[in-house]
Amino acid sequence: MRGSTLTFRLRASAALTMAARGFGLLTRLPVCAQRRSRVQRPSFRLLGCPGTVAEDLQREERLSGSAETGSEDKTPKKRFFEVQKERREQAQRTILIHCPNKFSEKKFLKYLSQHGPINNHFFYESFGLYAVVEFCQKESISSLQNGTRTPSMGMEAAIPFRSRFFNLKLKNSPTQTSEKSCVQSSHQLSPSSKKLFELLCYAESVDDQLNTLLKEFELTEENTRLRYLTCSLIEDIAAAYFPDCIVRPFGSSVNTFGKLGCDLDMFLDLDEIGKRSTHKSAGNFLMEFQVKNVPSERIATQKILSVIGECLDHFGPGCVGVQKILNARCPLVRFSHQPSGFQCDLTTNNRIALKSSELLYIYGALDSRVRALVFSIRCWARAHSLTSSIPGAWITNFSLTMMVIFFLQRRSPPILPTLDLLKTLADAEDKCIIEGNNCTFLRDLNRIKPSGNTETLDLLLKEFFEYFGNFTFNKNSINIRQGREQNKPDSSPLHIQNPFETSLNISKNVSQSQLQKFVELARESAWILQQEDQDRPSSSSNQPWGLATLLLPSVAKSKSPTKNKKEKFSSERIKNLLESIKSNRTENPTDTNGKRTISTQI
Repeated sequence: MRGSTLTFRLRASAALTMAARGFGLLTRLPVCAQRRSRVQRPSFRLLGCPGTVAEDLQREERLSGSAETGSEDKTPKKRFFEVQKERREQAQRTILIHCPNKFSEKKFLKYLSQHGPINNHFFYESFGLYAVVEFCQKESISSLQNGTRTPSMGMEAAIPFRSRFFNLKLKNSPTQTSEKSCVQSSHQLSPSSKKLFELLCYAESVDDQLNTLLKEFELTEENTRLRYLTCSLIEDIAAAYFPDCIVRPFGSSVNTFGKLGCDLDMFLDLDEIGKRSTHKSAGNFLMEFQVKNVPSERIATQKILSVIGECLDHFGPGCVGVQKILNARCPLVRFSHQPSGFQCDLTTNNRIALKSSELLYIYGALDSRVRALVFSIRCWARAHSLTSSIPGAWITNFSLTMMVIFFLQRRSPPILPTLDLLKTLADAEDKCIIEGNNCTFLRDLNRIKPSGNTETLDLLLKEFFEYFGNFTFNKNSINIRQGREQNKPDSSPLHIQNPFETSLNISKNVSQSQLQKFVELARESAWILQQEDQDRPSSSSNQPWGLATLLLPSVAKSKSPTKNKKEKFSSERIKNLLESIKSNRTENPTDTNGKRTISTQI
């Protein structure tokens, strides 16, 4: 773009309140009677070159359209660390540009191409219009930086910082002004309650509803790329003090269970510092770095994060609202990355959390039903205030995910393997001990035999509610390592064993009242789905059905068979109904379609 200049952007504005994210309660809305017609979804352009993550994702999306429930995908699956490495290299070739609202996209790309060929690019909106541009070579970024100037701030003073975050300005050229055009932006937020409700009601089956919800809430390719880029930009800042450090994303951003709008968890990996050299010195000498010593690793972590927090606050373009929470059990720096719109938590050397992310990545990739069921259960829990973004006595999304995994391990045949089985299948290269905790499991997805279970998502959703509606939480704990119930080691209302730090309970925060609320809603949801099997609304009515019914507010009170009776009696009545349903299935193990159903009676 002739006449355009790129300037560094350094935001010194005060912290802004981030837009509220998450899924709220659905309201009753009129829907079209023609349920089986399709709603057009907007498509967004993402350029993909052969061999890239984007190209792989596009191929998977093409294949997923014809995949059947539980079917085996013959395409070789990448290991978690391979995906992480490829994404990080991709992010290192990428820049972030704050753009004018209207400009010529064609001239913009032509201008950037002067510095080297472009591999991918897309636009999105977050406190303005931004472009994410990936070059084919890292050298192109250096060329661009060398031709970029530090802006003049008038009465204010700019802190010169050479980053990969730029600001694009247009000169008031008459010819250019006449050629301004709008660019197409990629969406970065979850669908509204109204849109989601309509999509669910137009679905053809409950299975289709769960898969639709997954596609609407899961992280897009663009959002995933933006998360890795944000980590890479923070790494550039930390590298001023620790040149060989790596800032790695973990948690929902990488484990395939993250939804649009979720926070970005990252940790500063310092283990590679001083370990990259493989050169063996000759003679009797050994060279080590001269360093400062502190009394404990925790104090070292606090000092490191304190300095990084100061750098982000004073020198980090786009980093606002920096909080140093150093006295927490796991010290962290919390801040908002305004250009990306992400709320970020930065810790250091949090390797067990990364290992947990890898385990969930494996479980999510083993069977297409896993993620669809997890997303739907989480959405159901959020709709009924069982979970919350505010810390407290609520069940967390991580706990719900563990419950779904445990439930799928208990099916017959199992849909997911136990962690102990994955440990047995592991090779020597998979061995991993972190802080005395055995975190070993098979990391190669292609060596794990697919499940022979062909149960539908419709059945699994009903069985999940039925299973945990009758679970003996007062006596037993949930353990995905062994895949079976165990006696609770303590008096916590809900006990879910941490898969790696086995002495810890990941749901220790959950109160008895919140657990009771979960159980009652699970029983009532199972009853509602069972009633719908017997009397599903006709296609000519405008009544909500399936998953959409479960997401309505106060749905249990309006549809419960004991609406006007005491709450305790209501729960017992529904429990008896579920036990009756189980008994009927045991006596008649074949459904009306000739398919066998499997009871979860323990």
